[in-house]
Amino acid sequence: MMEEVEERGGVSPASSITEEKTPPTEVNRNSNHTDNDVTSCPAETSPDVTMEMGQVKDPPPDFPVTPQKPGDGSVVVQGNKKNPASEQLQRVRKWSINTYKCTRQALSEKLGRGSRTVDLDLTPRLDMLKDDRQRYENMTKLAQTLANQLAQFTVTQKTLGDAFSELSVKTPNLHVEFGANAEAQKFLSKSGEVLTAAINAFTSDMNTLVNKTIEDTMINAKQYEAARIEYDAYRVDLEELNLGPRDAITMPKLEAAQKDFQSQREKFQKIRDDLAVKVKLLEENKVKVLQNQLWLFHGAVAAHSLSCHSFLEQNIRQAGEHLSNPSVDAPSWLEES
Repeated sequence: MMEEVEERGGVSPASSITEEKTPPTEVNRNSNHTDNDVTSCPAETSPDVTMEMGQVKDPPPDFPVTPQKPGDGSVVVQGNKKNPASEQLQRVRKWSINTYKCTRQALSEKLGRGSRTVDLDLTPRLDMLKDDRQRYENMTKLAQTLANQLAQFTVTQKTLGDAFSELSVKTPNLHVEFGANAEAQKFLSKSGEVLTAAINAFTSDMNTLVNKTIEDTMINAKQYEAARIEYDAYRVDLEELNLGPRDAITMPKLEAAQKDFQSQREKFQKIRDDLAVKVKLLEENKVKVLQNQLWLFHGAVAAHSLSCHSFLEQNIRQAGEHLSNPSVDAPSWLEES
């Protein structure tokens, strides 16, 4: 049985009119009396004292004042009809009712008992965007892992090249061999550093696309989903009232539900249109960004590979030329014997 929440009007205070009476004010007109021993006299001992009635303070500007009757020393100040506590209570009550309806609608959808509004154009695009975001995020993590491992690899290559250089100096008989390997490892290390920087730039741009651009659209998608649940909650309430009897009691509720539903429909439609435009712009921007970044990544890998291949070919050629030159080597101890 669907529970029905009926909104009731706020309770107005019993009386908004307050009367404020001002006591008579004593005025001493003869404030200075000339006498032989007294220069001034208090008002209580002055023989000439007049009482003036009707002198009151002005009421605050926010409160209307009723005209004062002649000969009466009282003034009637009307209270402010707006009660902050009552307005706050009404806002809390409205928020509670709306939260209850949305929670009931969300639970009904999860349990498979309630109906939901599905946009055949926008919903598939949002699902595809969520899937693409996960795939792009995974790709970015793998690229970052590659950059970290490549950075460690270049450090090892540089250290190995220094070791080859040291051995080349200390081993004259193997100077050419150690020297060729030392030059190769040092060049590969430098080229690897350039490739690592290019991969880091790629991951940085991909993080911006995934965690800022797409994430901003996903936040709007969450707002759209919340507005959709709220719209469906008011739609279900209106459908239930339409299925029930129509009499003097239900007709005001039906009119109020129709008004609330129309307001939620306009709000939902506006959020839906804004999100559709944003998703369209994101799809176009995403394609441009990915095309640029992927070609940069491919170019960096290709340049690294080609430069390493060219240098290794040249290095082998130079080493072969040194080894092909005849040199006077020390005779083997077997030959001496």
